[in-house]
This record gives sequence, C-alpha cells and structure tokens, in this order.
Amino acid sequence: MRVHFHGAAGEVTGSLHEVEAAGRRVLLDCGMIQGSPEAERRNSDPFPFEASRLDALVVSHAHIDHIGRIPLLVKRGFTGPIFAQEATAALMPIMLLDAASIAENDAERANRRRHKGQALVQPLYAREDVEAAMQQVRPLPYDQRSNVLPGIDIVFRDAGHILGSSIVELFADDRKLVFSGDLGPKGTPILRDLTPIDRADLVLMESTYGDRLHRDRAATIAELGEILDHAWREGGNVLIPAFAVGRSQELLYWFAYYWDEWNLSRWQVFLDSPMASKVVKVYDHHHDLFDEEARRVWAARPSPFKLPNLRFAATPQESMAINDIARGAIVIAGSGMANAGRILHHLRHRLSNPHTHVVFVGYQAEGTLGRRLVDGARWVRIHGQDVRVNAQRHTIGGLSAHTDQHGLIEWYGHFTGHPPLVLVHGEDKAREALAGEIGERYGVDTMLATPDMVLDV
Repeated sequence: MRVHFHGAAGEVTGSLHEVEAAGRRVLLDCGMIQGSPEAERRNSDPFPFEASRLDALVVSHAHIDHIGRIPLLVKRGFTGPIFAQEATAALMPIMLLDAASIAENDAERANRRRHKGQALVQPLYAREDVEAAMQQVRPLPYDQRSNVLPGIDIVFRDAGHILGSSIVELFADDRKLVFSGDLGPKGTPILRDLTPIDRADLVLMESTYGDRLHRDRAATIAELGEILDHAWREGGNVLIPAFAVGRSQELLYWFAYYWDEWNLSRWQVFLDSPMASKVVKVYDHHHDLFDEEARRVWAARPSPFKLPNLRFAATPQESMAINDIARGAIVIAGSGMANAGRILHHLRHRLSNPHTHVVFVGYQAEGTLGRRLVDGARWVRIHGQDVRVNAQRHTIGGLSAHTDQHGLIEWYGHFTGHPPLVLVHGEDKAREALAGEIGERYGVDTMLATPDMVLDV
C-alpha cells in the first residue's frame, strides 16, 4: 500500500489523499481549497494525477473542503464510483450545487468588472457538472464492511463531526489504513460521539486544533446567551457566520434548548441560507443518527427546526429585507468563514454599526474575511467596497465541530501498539504542537504530511 499526499498537507482545507493498493488507485476526499483569493485560485490547477486513472473516490463527509472539487474531478475524466455514508450522500448535491452557484455568480461579477481585452472568467464548474458527478455516488451505511474494488474493502465509522461524517477504514494488501476525516468533540449536540478504533497499520489524522484546547461547552453556551442578552439590551442585531451543515443546526438546537432561559421568543431568528434550509430537511430524515439527548429535545421542546419565530430566507429579496430590521434580529448565514455567501451582504450592511454583534462560532482559516475580523481589522473590503468595522466581535471556540488537542490525543490513544501516524488537515503550528504531545506521551515519531509526500505502508 502506498499513500500520496496531495492536499490538506500543511493547511486545513483541500483534502486530497491518494492510495495505491491491490493494483488500484483510490482517492480519499476531493476537497476545495479555501482561504485567500490566491489560495482559492489553486482550485483550478491541474490535479497532481490523471483523473481518468483513478478507480474510486471515498468521501469522509460533506463539508466543501472535503468534497468541493468532485465535479471538477469528474469533468476532467474520473468515471469511477464515489462512496459516501448515506447521510453524506444526501448532503453532497446540496453542498455542491451551492458551490457551483457561488462559482457562477463570482465569475459573472468578475466579468462585469473586467477590463477591455481581458479573458472571460470561467467558473470552476457548473450545476450540470454537479448533476453528472452525483450519478456516480454510491451510498453506504455506517459499520458495514463493503468490498468497493477487487482486493479493497472499506468501513465507515461515525466521526461525530457533522451528520454522516465518517472515519474511513481501508483494507488492502493485508494492511489497514485509517483516515480520520474530521473528528468531532465528545458531547456535540445532536450527533453521537466519535468512534474509537483499535487497530491500524497507518493512521492519517486531522490536526485542525492540534495546538489548543476548547473552552468548556457549558461555559461557551452560557457566553452565547449573555451575548444575545447584551445585544438585545443595546437594541442591536446579531450576525452569525455559520456553515450550512453542522453549525447552523447546532445553533438552532441551543435556541430550542434555552428557549425560555434566553427569552428567545422576543427575537426574530433568520436562517438566511437556501442550502441550510435544505440541509435541515436531511437532518430531519436521519433521526436514527441522533444521540439520545437530541431525541429528548425534539420530543420535549420546540422543535429546533420549527421554532415559532424562525424564518427561512429563501429568495434574495427575503434576504435583503432582513437589512431593514433596525433591532432584534439574529441572522445565521453562510459561509462559516465569511468568504462567500449571503453573510457578506449582511456584514457589508451592518459592520459599521457599533450595536451589531458578530459572533464567530467556528474555525477561521488564514486569508478569509472571518480571520481578518477575528484578528481585529478596522477596515475590510467586501464586494469591492471598503467597510469600516465598528461592530462588536465575539469568538466562541467551544462550539467547534472539531475536537481539540486532548480529543485528538485520546482518539489516537485507542490504537493498539501506537501505529505510524501522519498529521494532515492542520496548519504547521497546530501540527507541530500535536506531534510533540503525542511523541512525548506515546513515543511515536509522528510525520507531518507535505504536498507530494509518498509513504509506503
């Protein structure tokens, strides 16, 4: 078995790992690179392999940094099956059609501004490319060993990160590779805890928060309630950049859980994302993947997805109308890193207002607008317009869908004999800190993946 590291090798996004085994080539994830405009331009670069020579693609979960280039892969010649957990398979077309729409809109906007003689900007892929790629998807359940190619089996285990998120066990050539995908923290609302694995010949593990510990979740939720109360007393509005899968649903869960304590009925709550609205329907069809606490909340409280003051902004006109609300609006909108989507319009409209509260509830990658705001930028540029930042900013790390350093160390500690470990999906500072902690605790010489690195198992 041989592993080629192509993406998310020294950065968080752009998951792309190639496995040669049993005379076949299997790709683990095909994610979009996210961050600065310079980083995102790399998405259109040629793949570091011939797409038509791949035999299969295995997907860990439906976040766009793990699936975002799948239509491009198919467009460039990949014809094999795409294996994904059942809920992931249901989420993929929603996520990818939205990505195609964003790409088409960005291209249209760029072409309106291009100078005479400049070439037309082409979107990375179009909606018809997404529809073509989805024909190749093969859903699989959790915990079932499946033969996906001659000599190659896989098993999906629950990763506790988002609905359908999976740890991938790949068996071939009498060897076993375990790819963590993204791992969720224990006690994440709605989802079951991540699955411990006890055996592997090689482990590829994410390291997004490899250098830090999350704040206690109870304290984090209390802080969120305090922010909402403060914003209400100031007569302001709250903007929450949030990914359509995972974070948006968790926020609605907490709004239902603390409906009375936080006096949520006084607010107007907007889920301003057609994609998130569709994702909610997928969640509602997969209650079998919920944990016991979530099932109790659904039975005893206002349904998180049917709060009496919750509004789904389906059209651009409904989204724009939110900006006419002077006070008392909570707006959850994508994208989670504020680098695309409807949140940009709300930020452009409201950042100059000191009574606006912007709440960041997830990781903000280098080069994104979200990172610049978290780092204290006083001016930002949105849609070609310079915007003064007077809004109050809050970072709530305890709501992360990724486990922290302790969680990563604990998950790796379940492996018997402490097999070889490669850290992926993390910036170098995080990976180096995690490698040091694991080396000190388990005596493992941990490797940090780099682009074009090749490893024989």
